[in-house]
Amino acid sequence: MLMGSEALRSEETDGGGRRTVAGVVNSIETLEGGGFLVRRPFPKASFSEFDPFLLLDEMGPMEVAPGEAKGAPDHPHRGFETVTYMLSGDMEHKDSSGHAGQLRSGDVQWMTAGSGVVHAEMPSAEFMRTGGRMHGFQLWVNLPQRDKMIKPRYQEIPGSRIPKATSPDGSVSVDVIAGEAMGEKAVIETRTPIIYLHYRIKPGGVVNQKVPHDYNAFVYIVEGAGLFGAEGERGADGQMIMFAPDGDEVRIENPADADAKLEVLLIAGVPLNEPIARYGPFVMNTETEIHQAFEDYSRGRIGAIKS
Repeated sequence: MLMGSEALRSEETDGGGRRTVAGVVNSIETLEGGGFLVRRPFPKASFSEFDPFLLLDEMGPMEVAPGEAKGAPDHPHRGFETVTYMLSGDMEHKDSSGHAGQLRSGDVQWMTAGSGVVHAEMPSAEFMRTGGRMHGFQLWVNLPQRDKMIKPRYQEIPGSRIPKATSPDGSVSVDVIAGEAMGEKAVIETRTPIIYLHYRIKPGGVVNQKVPHDYNAFVYIVEGAGLFGAEGERGADGQMIMFAPDGDEVRIENPADADAKLEVLLIAGVPLNEPIARYGPFVMNTETEIHQAFEDYSRGRIGAIKS
């Protein structure tokens, strides 16, 4: 449940079962796709995955001049899901199964790669012509062994269909991409239980979000700074806050004396606890399956995008 500061005070007598912070991870900057800059809390040399999550990239925010926008040309995926969430900008998607779509501000694409797909994510022709602000996220979600080779599937949800809610005191708003918050339930279906919530918190605002104790959970700070967990650990823009599995509630606070809003993604999911073999765009359970994926791709079995 999400609530404002008044409701929080009435709950504090209950004990709460709030999770503590297990660690704070700094993002690195790296180039992806055709050369666009991303901030990445994981994977990196010291931190490879956060089961069931494999990667989180923040694209931008950046101001792009006309003709300078970059994307990710044709590339394959197998064995996991990619979740693309656009805050601003305009991207076009097309793939080897003949599917094509467009992602604008507020839109989400949840792509289940399954047995394999070749796709491209590029700025739209209009965005290339005009330039503008580009900002978005891509999350990789591992698939359980039973689903690694299922048929690819796409869920494209325009921003207008993403459920939204605001706390009674107006201090907190949320976009519900996956899971539930403040009585709103996501329209996206997930292969394993996932929570993906985008919070915007004004100074003085507090979130207490129910997260089942068996979920791995983290917050990525999009903008601002705040206090996290039962102990009020500090975190700021570009950091990932990992929560220990020692409660069923995640607490996020933007202090009353803050001079700006706090904007975060709260992401959680049931860990698969399965072996992982990964190389580039393929994530399977064994090295043999990775070799098979490369062979299938090189022999054209995953397909190709038709021009």
